[in-house]
Amino acid sequence: MWEFSIFRALGLMIRTWPFILFRAAIYLVMALVLVVAAAAGVVAGHALAGLWGEPVGVSADIWGGAAGLLLAALAVPSLRGRLLHRVTAPHLAALVEALDRRPLPFGRGQVALARAIVATRFGDAPALSALDTLVRGIIRTATALVDGLLVDVLPITALDRLARASGTELRLTLGLIDAVVLAHATRTRSENAWEAAHDGLVLYTQNARPLMVNAVWLSLVGWALAGLVALAALSPATFLAAVLPGVPWGGPFVAVVFGWAVKAALYDPFAMACMLQLHLRLTQDQDPLPEWRGRLTQVSDKFRQLGERALSWRAGGAQDA
Repeated sequence: MWEFSIFRALGLMIRTWPFILFRAAIYLVMALVLVVAAAAGVVAGHALAGLWGEPVGVSADIWGGAAGLLLAALAVPSLRGRLLHRVTAPHLAALVEALDRRPLPFGRGQVALARAIVATRFGDAPALSALDTLVRGIIRTATALVDGLLVDVLPITALDRLARASGTELRLTLGLIDAVVLAHATRTRSENAWEAAHDGLVLYTQNARPLMVNAVWLSLVGWALAGLVALAALSPATFLAAVLPGVPWGGPFVAVVFGWAVKAALYDPFAMACMLQLHLRLTQDQDPLPEWRGRLTQVSDKFRQLGERALSWRAGGAQDA
């Protein structure tokens, strides 16, 4: 099933340890924000119930906590572009450098080098966010285009069909496939990131089955580990849930948030390191095939838009020169 080296992935994580620590700090803060937001929602639910003259009960706690959590969750997408530019893309750049056996400095020097690579390849945060939005949209279309090649990704045929029909497989793997395309755009060292991403998407389409199979299993293992972490944290989380007084679901909620944070901070970069190995092995001697480029051009407006952006960037560079 696995088509990569787990030990090499762990070695890549060790070489990029400054980013692992950085991610751990960020996702710990995000987990705390979610818990505090839920607690604030519970308090607000109590207060509103009192103002309306309603008896304060579990329903007020649930609705208040859910509202606070929803507001905090809605703020996360607004931070995604900044996190992509400051954390995710630089970590991908550092992993690519380590995978290609290039020297990497330690500590802050590694973070600074990786951010410089991202700035050189992709520009500022809005430019990278715009590119990433296009790439994600094209991945959805490309995956639908090769749907017939993805039969029996999961061992149970009926379950596999249900997962593909409902879009579950794509939701599970979108982040990892997106990371692979951005890593390709980084590895090529092309000054035109739009063109490099254009080629990377064609290469993904050519190798969709092995990439999807491994991405699905890596994602499933990641969420299973997150569940195990949540179960292990359930007992101590009950004490931490004192910030949600009188809420019966406080302990499980804190445990689930902690499990998600551990997965995002520690397991997700491991999964990216595995996928980068696989992508490099599959595409090392490949060129983007014209027939796949043509099919994507026919079915995806965003792919055509990405190609136009690549051409306009190149034309603009020529004019500036």
